Amino acid sequence: MNTEILIIEDDPVIRKELQTVLEGNKYHTSAIEDFSDVTEQVRKINPHLILLDIKLPQENGFTICSGIRSFSQAPIIFVTSCNTDMDELNSIMLGGDAFITKPYHTAILLAKIASLLKRAYPDTQSRHLTYQGVSLSLETGTIEAEGKQTELTKNELKIMYYLFEHAGTICTRADLIEYLWDNQLYVDDNALSVNIGRIREKLSKIGVKDFIKTKHRQGYTL
Repeated sequence: MNTEILIIEDDPVIRKELQTVLEGNKYHTSAIEDFSDVTEQVRKINPHLILLDIKLPQENGFTICSGIRSFSQAPIIFVTSCNTDMDELNSIMLGGDAFITKPYHTAILLAKIASLLKRAYPDTQSRHLTYQGVSLSLETGTIEAEGKQTELTKNELKIMYYLFEHAGTICTRADLIEYLWDNQLYVDDNALSVNIGRIREKLSKIGVKDFIKTKHRQGYTL
């Protein structure tokens, strides 16, 4: 599926930033720049998922969300500087699927997008990811190469999924920790190193060496 994500954001800097992040993660993007009739533009674009701000030049995001829900069930994520409990409650009541406040954390936003797309379009989500001859099965929680297979724990599977989804780019330790442990206030940084070490041992046992590369003071990459 060529996933189309529509960005409804009036700040051109944030709009461009979101497009760069999404396209860097292999999503197709569209963006609203004329806010005179947003709902009708959404109808024509027919995106798979929508990122929606609340404070917009003409109609606010709540009104737009309500209008979209009259013809579309595409997941809607509010990405906004409005951060009161009432703002979040209104977003849910009017049909929003998630509420993320600015400044948003990239890893959290991407994880939420992936989760909502998987839920909304279950038959089109790949359950197997392959990179450089190594295959990751999300269904069985295993990783395989040249006919040899090993099982992964839940956290090991999440780490490998994140690395596969960002293959060829550097995944920072901070982003991985944020993705793994749901933005807890304190997580022992050593826990990530331990998990990476165990994955490398398992890969080595099926004949895969140097698959996960450490980038000094940056993070990891495939």
